[in-house]
Formats: sequence, structure tokens, C-alpha cells
Amino acid sequence: MTNLTRSLVLGCSVLALAACGPEDIASPGTGGNVVINNPPAPAPTPTPAGPATVTPAAGCPTINDPQGLTDAGTITGTTGTWRVCTLPRVIRTSSTLPKVAGLLYQMNGRVDVGCDGGFTAPSAGAPVTTSTVACPVTQPMTADTNVTLTIDPGVIVYGGTGQSWLAVNRGNKLNAVGTAAKPIIFTSRDNVLGLNDDNSQGQWGGVVLMGRGRTTDCTTGSVAGGTCERQTEGAPDPARFGGADDTYNAGRMSYVQIRFSGFILGANVELQSLTTEAIGSGTTLDHIQSFNSSDDGAEFFGGQFGMKYYISTGADDDSLDVDTGARANFQHALLIQRPGGGDALMEIDSNGNEADTPRTTLRVANFVGLQPQTSSNNESNDQAATLFRGNSDTTLVNGIVVTPNNECIRMNGSGAANSATLTARSVVMSCNATKYIGTGTYTAGTVSTAFGSGTNNNNDGFTATLTSLFVNGSNEDAITAFDASTLSTFFDVPSPNRVGAAWTGNNTWYTGWTCNSSYANFGTGNSGNCTSLPTT
Repeated sequence: MTNLTRSLVLGCSVLALAACGPEDIASPGTGGNVVINNPPAPAPTPTPAGPATVTPAAGCPTINDPQGLTDAGTITGTTGTWRVCTLPRVIRTSSTLPKVAGLLYQMNGRVDVGCDGGFTAPSAGAPVTTSTVACPVTQPMTADTNVTLTIDPGVIVYGGTGQSWLAVNRGNKLNAVGTAAKPIIFTSRDNVLGLNDDNSQGQWGGVVLMGRGRTTDCTTGSVAGGTCERQTEGAPDPARFGGADDTYNAGRMSYVQIRFSGFILGANVELQSLTTEAIGSGTTLDHIQSFNSSDDGAEFFGGQFGMKYYISTGADDDSLDVDTGARANFQHALLIQRPGGGDALMEIDSNGNEADTPRTTLRVANFVGLQPQTSSNNESNDQAATLFRGNSDTTLVNGIVVTPNNECIRMNGSGAANSATLTARSVVMSCNATKYIGTGTYTAGTVSTAFGSGTNNNNDGFTATLTSLFVNGSNEDAITAFDASTLSTFFDVPSPNRVGAAWTGNNTWYTGWTCNSSYANFGTGNSGNCTSLPTT
């Protein structure tokens, strides 16, 4: 997206931003409005789009919601002509979007799944009045709306406008479960039209799951009083999350691609491909690819949850961002920045309210993080592949970080009780000569000691022998791997156990359901190139 277009949107949005969260909570950083510097286009995508083969469906299917779908005619791109069915602005009844040949579903602006039920589920004895924006009803709610939006395998949903996004409110669920052969795709109108290349980004909002888990850095209420809630980043209208239920179930997302998202509304307020907000352990997340988000690949605010098989390709800010008291486990992750783009591979913090609890806690096992070049978007306050600060505790095991032109780790100390901590086991890194940055009460030596190169199979002078961009070579397979199951029952122990995310015996989880680009090719599969759409 050009800077001129973004500036026009920012000007139109400035009056709507007063309700946004604290200035330092937003990625990317605190440096004011984000300017996307589009680097020179890389080599063409591996395979051009094939001949147009799609013919439009005869009409829109019937869904359970009495409002129904709106037939918006057809749209023609490089893959053919599609029928367009527009979702209602508020989905009030549990409904399924079926896979229909030649049909796309459109979000024309924000689409809410159900109404926000509040901090706790409403009851007849203590009803809550819902937002007139998120759910236009006037009477108090006496129960959650309990709306589940189910999306069938192979369905494609696109944002018809730049500010389109899917808001799954508290007390409701998203059930988006694709398959390896038929992933679900969330994307942009330009992707449908065939206008995108491997640097396109920021063309619609993203998917947001709001829950009732614990969070910090309150927009309303307080941590001490047990009433902490936050407002969704980038949402000018009420879209609150938070509560006291760390087991909250926001639904399931499996085998899903989210492409060309991350529309920025103003200074420090933006959406990313996937945003989770105080979701709980009842939520299931696996096999999710974020492609070319103009903000983070995915950002996780508060809550307690796990994710397996996560891929971030081409994020213009951080590939993985965890903050405001989130307690998260990740296993099997590929964090790949496009040449000349992106900020940190990981940013973990709690942003300014370091005394708040719970502390942000992240554990990541079996990952590869790649920064091929120094990025013009790397923030002056990051300057490293990984950033840990502000009341956070991070554990990295069985990981590979390759960032030849950047420092590997930056950590901030905010005081004895509130400084960031890092534990590493079987983590190897290839970075520039500086390697470490310490700020606040931390020095580079403090950070070096925290990583502990030469102990626990850690190595900050590693020579990478990765093949096919991210697949283990001989040096990677020679590292003794850590038993991740000792951290939590969430983690499995692959056989054979290896560092990294892809090796013989663990190289099929990313094929078939992912899409390819010139800078990250996951092999042949149903989805093809990210700049095109599947035709079946």
C-alpha cells in the first residue's frame, strides 16, 4: 500500500482513536505513525498463476442466520470469475459458511460474531447492556449470545474494504477448521483480483479472537481489583476483552492462511493477521500461516493458551509478539521475514506496567527464525532478532536463529523484581559480531550470561547448514536436543528429537496447506502461490 493511501486513511481515522490502549503497548514500537518502506521487488513468485478456470456459482447459499448472505454479484481475477456473498455486519445466529465451487465470502467492513457478553457471562440476576456498535440491541443481555461461526474446509473469505476484519466477541466462537488439502483462506480483495506481488500487505484488518482470560495493562478496571479489561488495538469502536477465566474457549482454528492483512489505523494502533485477546486453554490453535501482514505476523494479548504448527512469512513488524500477561506455549514454528522487511522475530513484554501480574510467560520449542537482511523497518529500540523486556519470562528450546546482519538478543532490565528473564536450552544462533544488547539495568554481558552460550547445548557462534531455506542440515542435526515435555504436557517429543522445526521425520507438517512466495517455498500443494487463489 502506498504511503499516500495510508495517509488518507490515517487522517480520516484520527478522531476515532481516543479509546485505544496505552501508547507503548502497540507494535511496532513507540515511534509514531508507521511508514511502510516497500523494498525493491524480489524475484517473481515460483510459479505464475495458471489460466482462469473458475466460473461463478449460481447464487449464495442459505445460512441459519435469518439475515442471510447478500449476493454482491461477481468479481473477476486471474483465476476466473467468482460469485461474491457478503456476510451480515453482525452474525446473530450460529451459522456455517459451506464450501461452494466458484464462490467467495466477503466482509464489507467489520463483521462481529455475536454480541460481547462482558467480563463474565451475563445472567438474569446481573444483566449487561451490549455495545450499540458491536451488537445493535437495546435490551440488556441475560445470557451470552453463544454464536458459533463455522467455516468449512476450502472456504475463502476476503476483506472487501481496507478496514474489514472479523471480530469474535466474548461469549461466542469461531470454528474455522480446514484440512491439509483444503485450507481455509482469509485474504484481501486485491488478492482475488490478482493485483498482488510478494511485497503487498496491509490490505484489510485480520482475525481477532476476544476472550475472558486474565490480562494486564488495563483500558478499564484494574489488575488489583480483578476487573482488568482492554480495548482491541486499532478498533475505534468497542471491542473489549479480558476476564478471570483462563480456560475460556474461543473456538478452533486449524489449517488456516491469513494473507495481506494488518491494516494500520493510526499511530501505534493496528491489527495483524491473527490477534488473540485473553483467550483461554479451551481454545485450539494449530496449522496457521500468516503471510505478509503489515504489522505482526500474530500478536497475543493476555490469556493462557497453546499453539502448534505456526508459520509467519513476510511480517513487516514482529513475526511473533506476546504481551500484557499472556501465558503461551508454542511448538513447531517457522518465523521467516522477507528480504528487506520485518522487525524482530520475537517481541515479548508487558509494556510499562511491570508490576502487574500475571507476568507475560512464553515457551517456544522447535523453531527456526530467519532474518535474511537488515530491514529498513527494524526499530531503533529493537535492533535485534529477539527482544525481551518488561515483566516477561521467556524459555526457548530446540531453536535456530539465523540473522547474519543483526544482533541476536536484546533484553531490558526494569529492576530486580520486574526485569525480563530468559532461559535457553539447545538454542543455536548465527548473528553479527555484537550479538547482545542490554538496556535499563541490563548490559550486553547480562544478556550474554542469560543466554549461556557453551552451556546447555547453546551456541551463539553457530554455522548454519540449513537446506531448502529452513530444513536441518548436518550441523543442525548434530545438536543434542532438549526434552521439551519436561516443560509442560503441551509439548511433544518428536522422534527423532531434533533442534529446529523441519528435518527428516518432521518435514510434512508444513506442506499442502501453506502458500508459497519467492522468499519461502514450502513445496507443492493445494494452495499454490500466495499471490493467487486455489481454484478447487
